[in-house]
Amino acid sequence: MKNLEKCALAVVLLCCLLQVGQAIKCWDCRSDNDPKCGDPFDNSTLAITDCQQAPELEHLPGVRPTMCRKIRQKVHGEWRYFRSCAYMGEPGIEGDERFCLMRTGSYNIFMEYCTCNSKDGCNSAGIHRLGWVGALCGTLVSVFVAHLLRQ
Repeated sequence: MKNLEKCALAVVLLCCLLQVGQAIKCWDCRSDNDPKCGDPFDNSTLAITDCQQAPELEHLPGVRPTMCRKIRQKVHGEWRYFRSCAYMGEPGIEGDERFCLMRTGSYNIFMEYCTCNSKDGCNSAGIHRLGWVGALCGTLVSVFVAHLLRQ
């Protein structure tokens, strides 16, 4: 393998393995204050919140938000939605953001917690899917790496 190809392979692998250390931006609203916060979500009048600027919580000193959260809550037959930065937890269920944690309680109470960190504003929808652009980029990178490894 030529030196240029080895360098290109190293750069591609490094880019794939590097995690970006920037803060995530999330929608921050409550449907009991703003009906556009519910589902379907309408962010036309909301500004996205930079979670790096979110205040430190008194009961979690030193912990910073690294994810977005959407909570869907049904209390006595009424649905409420809360979207915010998340300080604790993991994205989705076992890292899969397509799944949310669901809880039910007595007195007709239901809660669904969806946590994500895949992209800014990821707490806008219920299910996250990889777009065709992401799939195409992943395929092209795989083909490039396979080509370099064959030589």
